[in-house]
Amino acid sequence: MCGIVGYIGKNKANEILINGLLKLEYRGYDSAGIAVIENNEIVCKKDKGRVRNLYNLEGINELESTIGIAHTRWATHGKPSMVNAHPHLDNHNTFAVVHNGIIENYHELREELIKKGYKFYSETDTEVIPNLVNYYYKEEKDLLKAVNKACKDLKGSYAIEVISKDEPDKIVVARKDSPMVIGVAGNDKYVASDIPAVLEYTRDFYLLADGEFVELTRDEIKFYDEDLNNIEKKIEKIEWSEKATSKEGYEDYMLKEIYEQPKSIRETIGSRLKENEKCQFDDIEIDKNYLQSINKIKIVACGTAMYAGLVAKNTFERLLKIDTEVDVASEFRYRDPLIDEKTLAIFISQSGETADTIAALKLAKHKKCKTIAVSNVIGSSITREAHYTIYTHAGPEIAVASTKAYTSQVVLLELLAIHFAEVLENNSEEIETLKDEILQLPKKVEEALKTGEEVKELANEIYAQKDVFFIGRGIDFTVTKEASLKLKEISYIHSDAYQAGELKHGPIALIENGITVIGIISDKKLVKKSVSNLQEVITRGANVIVVTDKDLSKYNFKKIIKVPETNKLLSPILTVIPMQLLAYYVSKAKGLDVDKPRNLAKSVTVE
Repeated sequence: MCGIVGYIGKNKANEILINGLLKLEYRGYDSAGIAVIENNEIVCKKDKGRVRNLYNLEGINELESTIGIAHTRWATHGKPSMVNAHPHLDNHNTFAVVHNGIIENYHELREELIKKGYKFYSETDTEVIPNLVNYYYKEEKDLLKAVNKACKDLKGSYAIEVISKDEPDKIVVARKDSPMVIGVAGNDKYVASDIPAVLEYTRDFYLLADGEFVELTRDEIKFYDEDLNNIEKKIEKIEWSEKATSKEGYEDYMLKEIYEQPKSIRETIGSRLKENEKCQFDDIEIDKNYLQSINKIKIVACGTAMYAGLVAKNTFERLLKIDTEVDVASEFRYRDPLIDEKTLAIFISQSGETADTIAALKLAKHKKCKTIAVSNVIGSSITREAHYTIYTHAGPEIAVASTKAYTSQVVLLELLAIHFAEVLENNSEEIETLKDEILQLPKKVEEALKTGEEVKELANEIYAQKDVFFIGRGIDFTVTKEASLKLKEISYIHSDAYQAGELKHGPIALIENGITVIGIISDKKLVKKSVSNLQEVITRGANVIVVTDKDLSKYNFKKIIKVPETNKLLSPILTVIPMQLLAYYVSKAKGLDVDKPRNLAKSVTVE
């Protein structure tokens, strides 16, 4: 949620700032703005709506400043409006601030500042920050020290940039529980909440940790801890290419990312699995004694990442014979979970910045669990908190609705389960078959993608519907959850997923003439049961679509979408492909913004 960009260097700041904001549109936002120092005065340009609206603001194209900060806002405190948009200034227009996160004690701080004579014009929590900086600057006469003191008053989460007309060649940055990176290219310095914002300018980044402060001037970068002691930071070279963040001829990022899945799965498998060799996870030092000592595995995540965990639960339990539970991160820490040193806890987050998941991870560590982070972003917050980290190699995922990250997460978790089984010496023919099937997945995903045209035709038939239901049994039910989420995320059609066997316990009351029900069938042991459940909704007037790797041509389904056959533990990677395409084409048929659905953000960095 929200996006931050900053720049100090030799080029015009406004062009770099707006370009960076455009690269962060996938994060979700409702307003945008920039602030630069022009002729020793702060000039702020902002408005509600899309980033491109900034180009229409009077005078913005004439700005010559080479220092500035920028922001895309996702409304938390106060409705989307020009007044509530960032950047925010203090009462004397001396300081400008952009902020990601939530200041939990802003009301108390606001009241204190009002007593001291400050006035507030927005409904935001952020506006307290520039006024706090103003208050402390009167005493310190130093921007870094004033920002540091202001941050000590803040409770909650923040990533902030501050500029001041009194120190016109300086940006001060601070971070707590919200992501921020610093990019460098010669004397040009960039600040961003996410790497793709400035990837076209540099591959060299400093990754900030919680409690760190940065002072950027035209000549140098200085890093400090929360007590303003100097610290050393190491530059990380990011291998993502600018090309990876472009559409490359596709109409939308989501479609591009769906079709990138053979590559992202191949990259995620990487060197971890080779033919006739054991599965390698050299970055995880977990041995047989430890695995034999635990009695539980917890997989914790949000949204799509959680559904990837639900798929993997089946493999962990089957191969390891260890009870595996999947928890939604936003609920995990509020129910005092029964976890301890005998629990292995796995946390999944594409961005590595999901606030609820990071908080759950911290709780697990407090309760003595060994923790593993699964992320797509090197150096992200979750990777710095966990004992061990394993990376998907999906590349940047720009569309809000996750596709290639999901299938990459499932593949990586399947590999992890196999690795643990081999560490436990639970060797079996099933494990060897599973490994062979994983190596064939990229080609089979390519085959599944060939369903695109028939799925597009189907989407044109159902896009006007108000309700769509998904049903499945066993591991197929996990796919219906993700399929339903994809459809509602980007097409705004109400959809729900149910275990097929639970239909008669309530949901079948919702079935009426002409409604669409989509069934997923891949487990050969459950084919007859699943078909029987689908026949029940057909008799009540439903139009049934089936995604399957089996020959079901003898049944009277409206449409059968066939995908390649694989081991049932891997089948969700293939059966989900047509469902991703269906969500995409339904949304396109409705004329919606596929990549940036309403009310959603790519990275949920606040609770």
